[in-house]
Amino acid sequence: MPKSFSEIGKQEAIRQLFEGSGFDAFKPASATAPVQRVFLEGVDFNLVYFPLKHLGYKAVAAVTGELYAAMRHPESLSVVLGVSAKLDYDHISELFSGVKAAAKEFAYKELSLDLQPSRNGLCISVCAGGKLLELTRVRRPKPQSKDLLCVSGRLGAAYLGLQVLERELVRFESGSSKAEEMERYKMLVGAYLRPELPAGIVDSLEDAQIIPSAGVLVTQGLADAVKRISRATGLGAKVYTDKIPFEGNSFELGKMIDVDPVSAAMNGGDDLQLLFCVPILHLEKFRKDFQTFEIIGHLALPEAGTVLVTPEGAELPLRAQGWKEETTD
Repeated sequence: MPKSFSEIGKQEAIRQLFEGSGFDAFKPASATAPVQRVFLEGVDFNLVYFPLKHLGYKAVAAVTGELYAAMRHPESLSVVLGVSAKLDYDHISELFSGVKAAAKEFAYKELSLDLQPSRNGLCISVCAGGKLLELTRVRRPKPQSKDLLCVSGRLGAAYLGLQVLERELVRFESGSSKAEEMERYKMLVGAYLRPELPAGIVDSLEDAQIIPSAGVLVTQGLADAVKRISRATGLGAKVYTDKIPFEGNSFELGKMIDVDPVSAAMNGGDDLQLLFCVPILHLEKFRKDFQTFEIIGHLALPEAGTVLVTPEGAELPLRAQGWKEETTD
């Protein structure tokens, strides 16, 4: 009987599709492999409330974050826009101004653009290439149990910001807009519309001679990111609930809309934060030189699995959309 994707899970489906091919579906990107993302109107963004300039910037940030996670220096950026009839030149100019701003901020050396017609709204395809320095490749340590899990910023904020925007859209359509709510939660809204990456982080880590043993970009929640690291390294991981960084009023908003900020952090999307595994011997130097990062846990022996540790010490298996649930005998 055919299995549905909801039964298998996205990541397990990818694993099965690669099975027996000789290729590794979950091997981290190499120094020369490009990173590509596609953003679809109505699926990844809503133009009713998403400023075009921010959208262009965010699209570039998403692929740049993947390069940073692999310790690669941004080199080339290629953008293809599928443009529908409802968008004119001024719209595309505004969108591309965000792309150019991001390309400059993240120090890309090359930028190209192509325009194609689209019947189904705006489509943005972004492909980025980056360079891994040979010295960094040679110095990259093997992942070890007790390597620190370090995240670059607040988690769950983008998902909560999206909820604010969706609530405001409903009010706007019914003629009962609440601008004060948008203002009150502007930091959460900003986390969704224009995420911030630590530009130049690869240079900074190399200058400090701190080379992470592994890294991923948090795009579909922390649980998914930790599971990807676990699969790539072959190790377990422990994340501590009371170490997860949140935006200031996440809990206030979460209570109001009945969304647990911890769940938003674990399974919400679009945070675009870096998650690095830093060897524990660099603990003091990393804390001193990279104070914007938060240490939220550590790698563990494989038999530990991937778990969330509560303040009381209970270890709860991580659950993430698209992943086959872990089972115990």
